[in-house]
Amino acid sequence: MAMLLKRPIGSFVNGLRSARSGRSGNVPLLGNGYNSAGPSSQPGGTGPDGTTRQTLTIVFLCILWYMVSSSNNVIGKMILSEFPYPMTVTMIQLTSITVYSGPFFNLWGVRKYVDISWRYYFKFIVPLALGKFLASVTSHISIWKVPVSYAHTVKATMPLFTVILSRIILRERQTKPVYLSLVPIIVGVGIATLTELSFDVVGLISALIATMGFSLQNIFSKKVLKETGVHHLRLLHILGRLALFMFLPVWIYVDLFNVMKHPAITTGDYRVIALLFTDGVLNWLQNILAFSVLSLVTPLTYAVASASKRIFVIAISLFVLGNPVTWLNVLGMLVAILGVLCYNRAKYFARRSETLLPYAKAGGQAEGNGGISVGTTNVSAATGSGTASRYNQYQYTPLHATISSSGPTDNVLMTNGTAMLLPVIGGVGMTSTMGAPSAGGTPAPSVAGTASGNGKLQFV
Repeated sequence: MAMLLKRPIGSFVNGLRSARSGRSGNVPLLGNGYNSAGPSSQPGGTGPDGTTRQTLTIVFLCILWYMVSSSNNVIGKMILSEFPYPMTVTMIQLTSITVYSGPFFNLWGVRKYVDISWRYYFKFIVPLALGKFLASVTSHISIWKVPVSYAHTVKATMPLFTVILSRIILRERQTKPVYLSLVPIIVGVGIATLTELSFDVVGLISALIATMGFSLQNIFSKKVLKETGVHHLRLLHILGRLALFMFLPVWIYVDLFNVMKHPAITTGDYRVIALLFTDGVLNWLQNILAFSVLSLVTPLTYAVASASKRIFVIAISLFVLGNPVTWLNVLGMLVAILGVLCYNRAKYFARRSETLLPYAKAGGQAEGNGGISVGTTNVSAATGSGTASRYNQYQYTPLHATISSSGPTDNVLMTNGTAMLLPVIGGVGMTSTMGAPSAGGTPAPSVAGTASGNGKLQFV
């Protein structure tokens, strides 16, 4: 299995490393404003063969991800039915992450660790490891107490926890469509709960705690990845290893002596031992595949793939384990999953509207949500001819667009924090370099060329 994954994962890791190393200097983040949908705006698009190969790789990894995740959940349920020690199962999974990650990540060429200060380590990394352990344990308790299908339906409430926790911790406000998309999630989980034949209060509470823990992990993991630049797979290794050593004494005190007295251990039941080993390997592979798919596709595509995976896991668990369900129960599951898809779509468009460059009315005041004020200048051009007539046919003109008889320029946002205008062939170019904001919040731009539009620029 590892050799099967080596080539596709190694390819995308090397691609990410080369992309990161190439993102220095004046490399445009946004392509030509008028031709952004064209092939030139898609880095990495090396022709039909390259696109087909990448698509096949993504499809292969998604199918493998679905199969591994479903197998991991089914095997986890089988283990906990005969070997009811969720903390021990969690420790075996953390051991698998610790043992396998180092050699295989080096084999795949994953970027090495970065230097993290001890203060930052104890402030963010240690709480993340604590959250990872608690979320994993409660997740196993939920699978132990309730059917896998119901546990995964309850975990569909993750967007609800993410919205609430982001509002409390990060003070983030969401758009109205995002809030509305939470309604079918709540309704679907409510229907599934009321119609669940094997309902258990401990299982429900454990699934909710696990979902909240995974939501917190998502929020703070993104913060750590952004602030430290550590590779996401290395962060997985760090958290797994730290959680293992932090809770080893707790596991010894709580579970070890009971586990040693269990008939599966005293009689040497190789079936349970083999299932525990397989569960650890599958859990590690599931993490690797999830990160691999996330790194290859857009956030919206990954969200849809993740929701589809949840449907696949529920269906496989119902088929293999055969736990009884009613049509209302299935309806609740489908409504909850549909709500997750609506939430992901609403979040995607909300992020897209925040990161798009705003536009300014020709000769008027700026339109935009905050950002950095570039300064006010007048748009002067001979109306009715040349470039001005091209802009006048639209309600808005691109920010900082040069209006000249020679032709327009293209607005390009650079990775180093500058806004550069690239001239169209035959046009007159102009570069506007953003300086640091002054005490009043207004930067000191350096503008060379003809007059430009006024407005605000939001850096992303």
